[in-house]
Amino acid sequence: MMRRVLGVNTWVWASPLTDDTLKKLAVKIANMGFRAIELPVENPGDWDPHLARDLLGELGLRPYIVGAMAPGRNLVAAPASDIVGTQNYLAHCITVAGILGAPVVAGPFTAATGRTWRMSEADRADAYQQLRSSLTPVVNRAERAGVTLAIEPLNRYETSLINTVEQALDALGPLLGTGLGLMLDTYHLNIEEKDVSAAVELAGGHIAHVQVSGTDRGAVGDDHFAWPAFLDALDVAGYRGPLNLESFTGDNDAIATATSIWRPLASSQDALARRTLDYLTRLQNEREAAA
Repeated sequence: MMRRVLGVNTWVWASPLTDDTLKKLAVKIANMGFRAIELPVENPGDWDPHLARDLLGELGLRPYIVGAMAPGRNLVAAPASDIVGTQNYLAHCITVAGILGAPVVAGPFTAATGRTWRMSEADRADAYQQLRSSLTPVVNRAERAGVTLAIEPLNRYETSLINTVEQALDALGPLLGTGLGLMLDTYHLNIEEKDVSAAVELAGGHIAHVQVSGTDRGAVGDDHFAWPAFLDALDVAGYRGPLNLESFTGDNDAIATATSIWRPLASSQDALARRTLDYLTRLQNEREAAA
């Protein structure tokens, strides 16, 4: 049984992240009791990684970088300019991670989120081959930097490329290693996997990062997800990284529309974060007491 660090994504409160916003949120997050923080790189230059490194060091927060596949960011079935631009964007994310000392750059790094199309079996095989080709220089760069790129399967409404762990292993298998792993997000696992514990077991040692949220994208523990079984499965898989809450504010029109946040998910964004932290802390305490 492993006790995991608990973290939270700044998207719970704000988008895009800025230097001023991070100063306020990082203090709030540390005071709440989180020990890890996810920093989104929506666009290069939104915030200064050197300032962030110093701030998070003072607060004792472990940094993790997440990326966003905005329109035009594609590694498959797209103009060469899109693919090169996306590779350059991911290279920037890796550089930011290196400055911060973040071990992981995580996200759905395949095609623009929300872009879907039908594929035959042959079409899918071709898409996966192109994805591997497009990712190879990025993965090599990550490996040289001591960073792991973590690819996230998304639900069927947000992509048609990689929805399940099985598909991720099929698409990425030859590249998986120190420079490339998988990110598992409980929101998407709940939608797409027939057996979440079995999917975690299948991912096994390739799990590089884990995001958590309630099944409605709200607080962890206020939902029907089998959290004790999920933590057990992560133990079996040998995952030692953090559990980072990813949810979103509805106050930003762009992010609310992109993530389908049409109603409040808690009485406040602070309450959403605190309820998650309290539940996962209590659950980990109970597991330790029972061991």
